[in-house]
Amino acid sequence: MTEELIGYAASILIGVVLGLLGGGGSILSIPILVYLFGVDPVMASAYSLFIVGMTSLTGAVRKYRRQLVNLKTGVLFGIPSIVGTFLTRLFVVPAIPNIVFHAGDVEVTRRMLILGVFAILMVLASIPMIRDSKEVTSENKRFRIALVIIEGMIIGFLTGLVGAGGGFLIIPALVFLTGLRFKTAVGTSLFIIAINSLTGFAGDLLNHDMNWTLLLTITSLAVFGIIVGSRLSGRIPGTYLRKAFGWFTLVTGSYIILRELVT
Repeated sequence: MTEELIGYAASILIGVVLGLLGGGGSILSIPILVYLFGVDPVMASAYSLFIVGMTSLTGAVRKYRRQLVNLKTGVLFGIPSIVGTFLTRLFVVPAIPNIVFHAGDVEVTRRMLILGVFAILMVLASIPMIRDSKEVTSENKRFRIALVIIEGMIIGFLTGLVGAGGGFLIIPALVFLTGLRFKTAVGTSLFIIAINSLTGFAGDLLNHDMNWTLLLTITSLAVFGIIVGSRLSGRIPGTYLRKAFGWFTLVTGSYIILRELVT
């Protein structure tokens, strides 16, 4: 019961993080679901898609009203990402066996694979957040369509595999490949994450039965969190937020690696 109460309180942070940074919600949602609510990693990745998708949609609407969402860029980036996510959730994830392979005496399970990939992405994503002391900017004003499409497909696959929205990859891509300002990239990222995650979740509806009570409760708390986070985003310097969240991401990713792959 205590772990569940902590989990419900932590669910608000999912939205707060999305509202402040335009990504990172799944970095919180999957550990919360797995370690505090005892959800299987495959189902946790599915639930995370819905939670992060609905929460991001709420944030994207608020950003759009402030003219901080570039719909043209979001659609162009989102279409290949949607296709990749939907196909991965519908065909790839269900095809992963419980025992993936043996490495000597080590048995690599589906749980280890999904959480391991997720944790490694977390650690890699934390490094630029910790190191960068300035807001991400780019002098590039050209719209690199081919690279945007390729990036969208890659993020779609990763989103489908581990249930991560991919905001920590989407925002730099939007800044450097399309020349968007950082704040507009954050809003556009929320739009892309929303359509990407909810499309991936639609693929899961064909394969799994959902615990809607748990799912809607956590989602409601996360939606409340993103409203709070959006209001705070204009008051807290982004550099401090990214660095603090980078350290949190590094610690959480390292914990998962130690728990699932080492011990």
